[in-house]
Amino acid sequence: MPSQRDKSMRPTEPESSTGSILIVDDAMDMRVFISALFKTNGFRTESCRDGSAGLAKAREIIPDLIVLDVMMPGTGGALMYKDLKTDRLLRHIPVIMLSAVGQRSFQHYLNMLNIKLAEPLPDPDAYLEKPPDAQHLLNTALRLMNLRKR
Repeated sequence: MPSQRDKSMRPTEPESSTGSILIVDDAMDMRVFISALFKTNGFRTESCRDGSAGLAKAREIIPDLIVLDVMMPGTGGALMYKDLKTDRLLRHIPVIMLSAVGQRSFQHYLNMLNIKLAEPLPDPDAYLEKPPDAQHLLNTALRLMNLRKR
């Protein structure tokens, strides 16, 4: 028969979900790491390997937050970000860009995209460089999701 101490050391399933997060990254180890981080903190997660699958999944589930890599084969994160922010149903979803690409390089790319658009794209809600600090990523996600609820 398990002791009280044994029971307290077992991971427990969260009683209620604190929201849904879509993770879009071509690196499987990153998807697994980020998904585990959020799941152990009560979030529901979905994962995709590229921007086109990520955009389709975002339209299907309308997540509360998206964690998006910039550099991916096929439709990369920058183009997915553009598609998200120009879609009436998805533009309100906060996005954390998470990439090995520096923020200044991404910002330059975004500025180049904005030259061609009638309505400029907003900056991402957060930009974190890889490898992410788990607690910082979690705190950033919580902050953005709490802001959205207001």
